[in-house]
Amino acid sequence: QALPVESGGGSVQAGGSLTLSCVVSDLTFTENCLAWFRQAPGKEREGVAAISVRYGATYRSDSVKGRFTVSQDKDKSTVYLQMNNLKPEDSAIYYCAADTLRRPCGSSWSSTGRFDRWGQGTQVTVSS
Repeated sequence: QALPVESGGGSVQAGGSLTLSCVVSDLTFTENCLAWFRQAPGKEREGVAAISVRYGATYRSDSVKGRFTVSQDKDKSTVYLQMNNLKPEDSAIYYCAADTLRRPCGSSWSSTGRFDRWGQGTQVTVSS
């Protein structure tokens, strides 16, 4: 089974933007939940945003609302994370995660335990 593959990380100054991409091959885009998590050094992995593939419902953490947008391209089996107005506290490794069970995200969208496929992560560094 293929794992998600992230790309698009890098280094930017505060206030800048980045777009992360995650290709989730070998997974039929039907009713799955796809999510972005991040983990900074010494901190727990936290949910950033998620999208329910079937209807496109999106979820975001309070810390990124108004700045980050999650979207999908079903034809490309890709989910995106558009990050604007980046802050130094956004610096972390960003992971793409897929729940291969056919169920929407719902209230558990930020629970790491529900996701069974994880990418290797991509580093995002925001300097002040």
